[in-house]
Amino acid sequence: MTTIAVDAMGGDYAPVEIVHGSVLAAKEYDISIQLVGPLDILNQELQKYDAGNLPIQVIPANDVIDMGEKQPASAVRRKQDASIVVAVNQVVNGSAQGLVAAGSTGAAAAAAALCLKRIEGIERPCIAAVMPTTKGPVILADAGANVEASSEQLLQNAIMGSALSKGLFKLEHPRIGILNIGEEVGKGNMLVKEAYKLLSGFDELNFIGNVQGRDVFEGVCDVCVCDGFVGNVFLKTAEGVVKMITSLLREELTKDLFGKVGSLFAKDSFYRLKKRIDYSEYGGAQLLGIRGVCVIAHGSSKHIAIKNAIRVAKDAANANVINLIETMNKSYNMKALKSG
Repeated sequence: MTTIAVDAMGGDYAPVEIVHGSVLAAKEYDISIQLVGPLDILNQELQKYDAGNLPIQVIPANDVIDMGEKQPASAVRRKQDASIVVAVNQVVNGSAQGLVAAGSTGAAAAAAALCLKRIEGIERPCIAAVMPTTKGPVILADAGANVEASSEQLLQNAIMGSALSKGLFKLEHPRIGILNIGEEVGKGNMLVKEAYKLLSGFDELNFIGNVQGRDVFEGVCDVCVCDGFVGNVFLKTAEGVVKMITSLLREELTKDLFGKVGSLFAKDSFYRLKKRIDYSEYGGAQLLGIRGVCVIAHGSSKHIAIKNAIRVAKDAANANVINLIETMNKSYNMKALKSG
């Protein structure tokens, strides 16, 4: 049975929602959960549920790294008994095959990088977020890990995103696009122009060229490559637009009697739409480039998002995404050496 370690003390609603989501995951996904945090607090939360026969183990950790920590890497080194550090070490020692954390992204990334180490040949880990489109999910890589990147690092983002798409969504040849201001060759700044040349020369990637932000949501690519600054702005803008449209739609449907009656008839359709665009359905973003599965959930995640994040971690572990990244990156490095 796959085992996933969960930082039970990370996030805005920890530990209540984290424990709730973990219980649901243990019931639904044939999975073993390691809840990491203070024993007394977590055992008290588990008593709210009929969890006695569920494969849930509490791993003691008596410290927490706060969301507002200005130097996450220093905090990770200093607080070895913090829940995120203990959870990562469960993956390091092989007790768990993946990790889910909803607390400080910086702390999770620092703990993973320091304890699990980077995959050989990967210069910097990236955050891969899954976003909805009209034709299925797209992986955004990088969604915020590195605000500055080189063209080689964008290529590595493409390799890691492609491996994740193959592993999670079973796509044989995921389409890779570079997020740009136009589709034409030669568009964009020096970074994306150089990355375009590198991706064009790596046959193992199904590179389709430049893609514009508005077209990403039409499903033109399966992996959208960019640096972390552009990716984070793109991701949060999309989240804001979805939130605005949802709010406006709710306002209009409750404005008068006709809207209220119509919304009753369309209730099922609205529910299906919500599931297609709700970030919680995708669980969280994956930290790629480290030697272990690490899913970073949104800080405001509630139990449904945590449950789905655990599912994603299980799927990534079972699909051997880390091995796929290592194999693809070695292939590129060997080709680069021969051509050099």
